Amino acid sequence: MAEVDNLVLEMLRGIRSDVAAIRDVQREHGVRLAELGTTMAGLRRDTAGDAEVTAHLAVRIDRLRDEVDRIKRRLEIAD
Repeated sequence: MAEVDNLVLEMLRGIRSDVAAIRDVQREHGVRLAELGTTMAGLRRDTAGDAEVTAHLAVRIDRLRDEVDRIKRRLEIAD
């Protein structure tokens, strides 16, 4: 009977060790997932900033085009 008890205890120790290893890996995955979330938030901010810059540049280009058209009209230059 003692031999069976020892075998069960050995198996339980193995299971405990496996569970601890899984817990460590899961903890590491949680940290990596949090880092990915932070990175994604940064990328979203960068994308929003890029869209804002693009919109400002488009407005400036439109204004320059209008100024060139006005100059052409004043100089009576046609395309």
